[in-house]
Amino acid sequence: MDLHMPRLDGLAATREVRQRRPGDRPRIVAMTASATDESRRACLAAGMDDFITKPVEVSDLARVVAETPSAAG
Repeated sequence: MDLHMPRLDGLAATREVRQRRPGDRPRIVAMTASATDESRRACLAAGMDDFITKPVEVSDLARVVAETPSAAG
């Protein structure tokens, strides 16, 4: 989830997803160039599951993918 989107920022979008789908918790990961502790805290407080800074490091992306449960099981 990008933090800076045109109509709805990533924090608001995450809150909306969490509110509308309380029983179904899709994994939401922030991907942003805003690499501050404040941004990280805001993302996690909004309900995001993880935080990756841009430019994205392959190792960070691989870690997030590995931590994501598969739909099959």
